[in-house]
Amino acid sequence: MKRRAASFLLVGVMVASQLMAGDVTGKVTFKGKPPEQPKINMNADPVCKKAHPGAVFSEEVVVNKNETLKNVLVYIKDGLSAKTYETPKQKLVFDQVGCDYKPHVLGIMIGQELDIKNSDPTLHNVHSLSKLNGQFNRAQPMKNMVMTEKFDKVETFKVKCEVHPWMNAYIGVFNHPYFAVTDDDGSFTLKGVPAGEYTIEAWQEKFGTQTAKVKVDASGKVTADFTYKGN
Repeated sequence: MKRRAASFLLVGVMVASQLMAGDVTGKVTFKGKPPEQPKINMNADPVCKKAHPGAVFSEEVVVNKNETLKNVLVYIKDGLSAKTYETPKQKLVFDQVGCDYKPHVLGIMIGQELDIKNSDPTLHNVHSLSKLNGQFNRAQPMKNMVMTEKFDKVETFKVKCEVHPWMNAYIGVFNHPYFAVTDDDGSFTLKGVPAGEYTIEAWQEKFGTQTAKVKVDASGKVTADFTYKGN
């Protein structure tokens, strides 16, 4: 009987912990005139030029059709307990396609494996400008080459290609799973956030950071919206 009671208690605690969590959802809106993005000249590499028959522009600021921002990294900055979160077993992929990094902004957990791939039939170089994590600066001269990296410090840093100077991207490393990158409609979701009060931060490579306070309880979804302004 004691064992059965203990089992029921354990199940009850697990169910309660699952119920005492909610999703933080929101959008990152852009107001005003978007800054003009420079046109990228890929003529120096025939492979890159062939991959883009039309005009190509910088991804520093991408304003969606619904006046929201793409590629904004949103995450919990403060409020989480000192709990250690399990490292995801799923690998993430950071690819080089058409002489561009895909995705442009990527979030990953400490210890999670990242496959860095070259999908182009041309020489690429991947140079991390991290300050807390060990830097790497490696060439990938052939198509379908893959190297795997892991990070052990919380940090957001730039990645660039020494061969193609227009190529750059950003990687955010976190010690928890509550982060997301805005998509083609500027939305994001932080799933299964434990009940509590938090500071949510949004980071955009040109416009910097914004913060919002939220309170998550067992009632379900909480909204946290951000607005960046142009000229």
